[in-house]
Amino acid sequence: MIKPGNILILPGWQGSGAGHWQSLWQAQYAYPRVEQHDWLRPLRGDWISRLEDVVLSTDAPVVLVAHSLGCVLVAAWAAHSRTAHRVKAALLVAPADVEQEALRPVLASWSPIPRQSLPFKSTLVASQDDPYCSFERAQGFAAAWGATLVDAGAAGHINADSGLGDWPQGQALLKELIHC
Repeated sequence: MIKPGNILILPGWQGSGAGHWQSLWQAQYAYPRVEQHDWLRPLRGDWISRLEDVVLSTDAPVVLVAHSLGCVLVAAWAAHSRTAHRVKAALLVAPADVEQEALRPVLASWSPIPRQSLPFKSTLVASQDDPYCSFERAQGFAAAWGATLVDAGAAGHINADSGLGDWPQGQALLKELIHC
């Protein structure tokens, strides 16, 4: 059985604001957030190190709930971590395509995006009209990471601006991952 304290919220660049489904889940279900040292100028190595520390400090098994840059964090961390075996599953929502020309200068340390298969079960949820990642790129990430792809339709970046509230569909996907 996965305890709520072992479901880790991994926000993306700039964190997840009060109206974001990740913040609502944190408040409603007591899922801990992996707090990063710098949300505005994220460095891949720093974020990987922080995730490693949190995973090591949590009783296994762990479930990761990542949004946007948090998805790239999961792939980068899993590619180098010796503790990835502690993760049971990951819900990867609206991955950020940091290789886009518009994002490269701001998130330079995040390229290239790792394309190794994740060593744990994962589901990637992608939107047809995400401004930070085309659906085709998200399909490619899902295939490379060995994740099950879920088409969220036209849901933007699947964040607070998408009007999802506490996103019950996402909670259902998480429960499905946990109970597999």
